[in-house]
Amino acid sequence: MAPHFEIPKTQQAAIVESTDAPLKIVRDHPVRQPSELKPGECLVRLECSGVCHTDLHARNGDWPQAAKLPLIGGHEGVGHVVAVGAHTQGSPVKVGDRVGIKWLAYSCLDCEQCRKGIEQSCPNQQLSGFTTDGTFSQYVVSWVSHVTPIPASLDSFEAASVLCAGITVYRALKYSQTHIGDWVALPGAGGGLGHLAIQYAVAMGLRVVAIDTGAEKRELCLKLGAERWVDFRESQDLVADIVAATDGQGPHAAVVTAATGAAYAQAVDYLRPGGALMVVGLPAHAALSADIFFTVTKSISIFGSYVGNRQDAREALEIAARGKVKCYYVRKPLSALAETYEGLAKGTVVGRVVLDMQSE
Repeated sequence: MAPHFEIPKTQQAAIVESTDAPLKIVRDHPVRQPSELKPGECLVRLECSGVCHTDLHARNGDWPQAAKLPLIGGHEGVGHVVAVGAHTQGSPVKVGDRVGIKWLAYSCLDCEQCRKGIEQSCPNQQLSGFTTDGTFSQYVVSWVSHVTPIPASLDSFEAASVLCAGITVYRALKYSQTHIGDWVALPGAGGGLGHLAIQYAVAMGLRVVAIDTGAEKRELCLKLGAERWVDFRESQDLVADIVAATDGQGPHAAVVTAATGAAYAQAVDYLRPGGALMVVGLPAHAALSADIFFTVTKSISIFGSYVGNRQDAREALEIAARGKVKCYYVRKPLSALAETYEGLAKGTVVGRVVLDMQSE
């Protein structure tokens, strides 16, 4: 017998009314009722939601594509399905299942991009916390085809960050053309994406040079398995220091998670010949700048890597469920979202902040 859930009429949610207005925490936001769900939709009661730098960009309106307004942000949610829309056929999830809500909330699964495995670039996509309301609320409506089952052995608060940060860096490493024993440079290694990237890289047999700043981040990166550390604020010649740290030849790949354009410009200089630059972090108002002569003569490959598809999500979660990857996070209430945004903007957040959606 399927479990039964009492579903309230209202909920707590964080709402962005405009890019220049303060973040607003409300306690009377409507909850879509089961009778209001369309076929193919489900209602999820959220336990928690990670906070991503992307959420800050959406809140500030930093990107060429504008987020919908008013907006409930968030796209790293974990919770339980409490209702499925009537007349939904062949649903892969049922009431009571623990599932994750990702950045990619919906894709058509039939266009060329979807058929070729880059459904995250589907022209008909919906994006959680950007084009459709996301996970900074106690309940969220999603599509049954795109919620992701969470392995039983994985803690919900750890799983939350894997749903975006983990999937994103896992896919970038997966397609970085690296092999066991190769060096990978990780600018932004002490942040939310970077600290997970270290662990996925180590699990893949790669050697990591971590690039970030500060004693706390250094300690975390080395603890997680990075073999080398370069502090970009203390370094007098960042490119030379990274090359020296990687057998004097430079890393085979760079997965740039830092939200700064300078990190990309430097990567072509320190990558060894034949190296791959994985473009992941999305700084506001920045362009990719690379020296054309050295990009060509060093045979550098540049790849844009955008989150991940549904298969990438399953693989990233399974690796974490086997204990190969742990998310280092601080647990906070939804009311701490504004101060978390401030920390992200200043670069002072170590690891990840995960919001407890049922704590208030």
